[in-house]
Amino acid sequence: MRSHLLNDTTAERYRRTATAAVERVADKLAATDRPFTGITPEQLAPRFDAIDLDRPLGDITSALDELESVYLRDAVYFHHPRYLAHLNCPVVIPAVAAEAVLSAVNSSLDTWDQSAGATLIERRLVDWTTARIGFGTNAETGADGVFTSGGSQSNLQALLLAREEAKTTDSAKLRVFASECGHFSVQKSAKLLGLSPEAVIAIPCDGDKRMQTVALARELARCAKEGLVPMAVVATAGTTDFGSIDPLPEIAELCELYGTWMHVDAAYGCGLLASRSRPHLLDGIEKADSVTVDYHKSFFQPVSSSALLVRDGATLRHATYHADYLNPRRMAEERIPNQVDKSLQTTRRFDALKLWMTLRTMGADGVGELFDEVCDLAADGWQLLAGDPRYDVVVQPTLSTLVFRYIPADVTSPAVIDRANLYARKALFASGDAVVAGTKVGGKHYLKFTLLNPETTLTDIAAVLDLIAGHAEQYLGESLVHAS
Repeated sequence: MRSHLLNDTTAERYRRTATAAVERVADKLAATDRPFTGITPEQLAPRFDAIDLDRPLGDITSALDELESVYLRDAVYFHHPRYLAHLNCPVVIPAVAAEAVLSAVNSSLDTWDQSAGATLIERRLVDWTTARIGFGTNAETGADGVFTSGGSQSNLQALLLAREEAKTTDSAKLRVFASECGHFSVQKSAKLLGLSPEAVIAIPCDGDKRMQTVALARELARCAKEGLVPMAVVATAGTTDFGSIDPLPEIAELCELYGTWMHVDAAYGCGLLASRSRPHLLDGIEKADSVTVDYHKSFFQPVSSSALLVRDGATLRHATYHADYLNPRRMAEERIPNQVDKSLQTTRRFDALKLWMTLRTMGADGVGELFDEVCDLAADGWQLLAGDPRYDVVVQPTLSTLVFRYIPADVTSPAVIDRANLYARKALFASGDAVVAGTKVGGKHYLKFTLLNPETTLTDIAAVLDLIAGHAEQYLGESLVHAS
């Protein structure tokens, strides 16, 4: 029905509808007293089964009422201070305002004739980020980049560029080196790019969960001796599990020695680009060939907001395809700025507006202050864990992640300890009192706090640790009863 389209004749309807939706969400955010309700898939699914999508409700109030029942009531709320699980952040208000603007205008960031100023905003933000990385701007050095849907897509495009720049056309010989703590998207990207199953070589990490450069040097030398081609080294600046940062300067030296593309996955650690107290942790990133950043992690932006940045903008040509109906070659000759020339995507949201509004409202220092706060909190949380006999904590945090597990006072088997920690995480999620993540370290089950909410306090951390211990002790107690 045309009356629902957003145009000049429905401006008042749009204003009323958007206001109703905003007020509904604002009320829900204000009333949320825990990060999750604990609802299970089996409990929630019947609500959807009862909905007939071929019978519309007819008005926005009814639709919002239904949405409350099927989504808002039981959503996982990242803004709650006891959501401590994954790399999800509460979002800053200027970025939310930008979402309202970009969704309503609906610019597409593929060609100039669909975006106009939106293209220039994205390009200016790419310049801003490349300058912060140390690549310089496009006008100064030729550095460039493009916004993407997320870190996985950014990593995929980086490895595509590395493959095309490699000194062989025999993909069976190409090898990619990444830390054993690196992101799984490296392996997935290698498969998508048609590389051999043996293409990705995992490099062991040291006790701080950083790539061992001695091991990297050994593997690079071995591959060269065997006639294989080191296509890329993927260094991580902020691993998903530990927040660890690989030794970037040493890795850069090895990449230069072997003529290998250096990619830095800084999807998590990119917040250091705005930090006033920790920017030195990214020393060496300026020597990379490409860098992944996820603004929707440590820049507190709504999903999605990511970018791939490259030191040499000419390498982005490997993603270029000229279509006569969209971006014919003559447009490049006429210097018309079409972002699709750099992107794996065609139609693409104006996600850059969120970061633009954030920087124009809060400034980089404002963003950096938020990230520094969560990193400081993680340092305090580590002190708390290290002094708590109930817990074994893996490594002192570099960023804002804590990995630990409950250890009972009475001696029991490692398998029982594993089950107690798994039970505690599941029981905590079911209660809705807090949400934490889990991972494996050395084959053993551990729990994980990913701290990206500046509203979270040390008191929250201590309370959640008590809850975890309580659930684990309950499991161990019940296990003893059943065993007897």
